[in-house]
Amino acid sequence: MDKPSPSDPSSFQWSFLRPQYWGIWLITFFLFILAILPWSVQRKISTVLVGPAWKYLKSRRKTTIRNIETCFPDKSPAEVEQAGKEIFLNALLGLCEALNAWYSPKWFKDRVDITGLEHIENIKGRGILFLSFHSTLLDAGGYICSLFFELDVVYRPNNNPLLNMLICRSRSRVYKNQISKNDMRSLIRHLKNGRAVWYSPDQDFGLKQGVMAPFFGIHAATLTAHRRIIQISNAAAIPLFFYRTGDLKNPRYQICIEPELENFPSSDEVFDATRVNHIIETQIRIAPTQYMWFHRRFKTRPAGFEKIYD
Repeated sequence: MDKPSPSDPSSFQWSFLRPQYWGIWLITFFLFILAILPWSVQRKISTVLVGPAWKYLKSRRKTTIRNIETCFPDKSPAEVEQAGKEIFLNALLGLCEALNAWYSPKWFKDRVDITGLEHIENIKGRGILFLSFHSTLLDAGGYICSLFFELDVVYRPNNNPLLNMLICRSRSRVYKNQISKNDMRSLIRHLKNGRAVWYSPDQDFGLKQGVMAPFFGIHAATLTAHRRIIQISNAAAIPLFFYRTGDLKNPRYQICIEPELENFPSSDEVFDATRVNHIIETQIRIAPTQYMWFHRRFKTRPAGFEKIYD
């Protein structure tokens, strides 16, 4: 079977018309319809789907519950479940917001506030590596940022070539360049050319690519690749976050840009990992249920420590 060229994941292949892909095309059609519906309808659909999603996405539900129990030990079981359902709701709303960013961007008109834009404007002659995290806002966060400055994104290619093509084509409406997480040469080249790149070092890829550092007080495998990227490219490391605020019936979107990290990276990779995790944790606490807690953030455990997930 022919596959998309690795150099052009957005290329169409005639094999995508085979029956094995018909289900994806059907889902894509319904998602496009969802994208052109008014927010009031999108919100109601998301609210209705929370119950079935919470019931049938058992693995995601269990992971979410364990993460909340682990990171917020003061919450009661009822509070944990309530937070979990809010996370699922925000994920569903985030899908709608991403679709709006791709196909109905006018939804965001006059709904976005930004602080810290001067921290980008102060960077002259260097690239910027934005350090962020996996928000349920998904590509809506990238879009609202693009209203103020141009940025590229590092992404994980989807294993399904058709989905990968559809996502890449949709994201091209938001990002100037999409860089595979496996293509560090391109990432460094873009930074050396003065580009701004969104990078999220908040997932567990084991200790071959990272070190153990505290995250919400729990030892977590933390990526260190961004340290080397910054060293090689001489890019500025700037924390970037975004979240939804206000009433769900009439939400607003906040972009928060923090000052460039000084003396980063240092000579101590554990110190740097701890520093970045603390920055991310502080920002997550602003809107904790808008973080993707359904990822297995603590799947790598130190020797002698009990597993967090079944």
